[in-house]
Amino acid sequence: MAPSNHSRSADSSASGPQSGSPAGSPAPSDRLAFLWSVIFVSPGFILSTFAHGLVNHFVAMFDANGQRQLRIARAWARSLLWFAGVKVETEGLERLQPGTSYIMVANHLSYMDTPVILTHVPVEFRFLAKEELFRIPFMGWHLHRAGHIPVPLENPRASVKTLMRAAEMIRQRGLSLLIFPEGGRSMDGQLQEFIDGASYLAIKAQVPVVPVALIGTREILAMGSGTFHRGRVRLRVGEPISTVGMGLHDRKRLTEMARERVTEMLVK
Repeated sequence: MAPSNHSRSADSSASGPQSGSPAGSPAPSDRLAFLWSVIFVSPGFILSTFAHGLVNHFVAMFDANGQRQLRIARAWARSLLWFAGVKVETEGLERLQPGTSYIMVANHLSYMDTPVILTHVPVEFRFLAKEELFRIPFMGWHLHRAGHIPVPLENPRASVKTLMRAAEMIRQRGLSLLIFPEGGRSMDGQLQEFIDGASYLAIKAQVPVVPVALIGTREILAMGSGTFHRGRVRLRVGEPISTVGMGLHDRKRLTEMARERVTEMLVK
């Protein structure tokens, strides 16, 4: 139901082999987590995505601005966190002012990043996401109908045109956008370099950039894994970075500033 682009770490971690387990074999806790994931979590995700997708498909016919679909997406996200046993702690949400548009940039480590952000970031926002996500049944339909923006990463010229349209939409409709500026989930858990598309957008639309740090999602569901682990996640919202007076020649500096802020929030 909602997309993505990059994220960060957590409070609870997947257990490794423990004493009493044969060398190289999964620990009992890992086997239990795998069974719990297969029997309960994954079927719950599938059922919830299908059910909310059907409701969204119907609501979309009467929802011109995507607000009702965003509420459905938030309900879907809450259900995924419940199935996965995720508790979320938030910091800095008071920095997001009602009625203000932002470009929010977050780190990206796990598929659980999107449900965490959808559930706990209170502003009305849309995702800027890889074009291939829009081809996934149900998810892709929702993304298109709700007004999320596909970016053809393999076509730089088309990507620039997409960013220009997105900046115009932000100015006209007063929306915010969420971007994972690493370009995808981190393979090794380390924060990657940021692509400057978010800075380009923020400067063109003359809206602040808001750094967002996700801590703990990788321990809930690591990249390439189908095993979920219950745990706590922290979502930290940093001080908005003003773009007033900036030109496109400042986008590299703005990108570096945003990455530095996210890095600081990940380690504090």
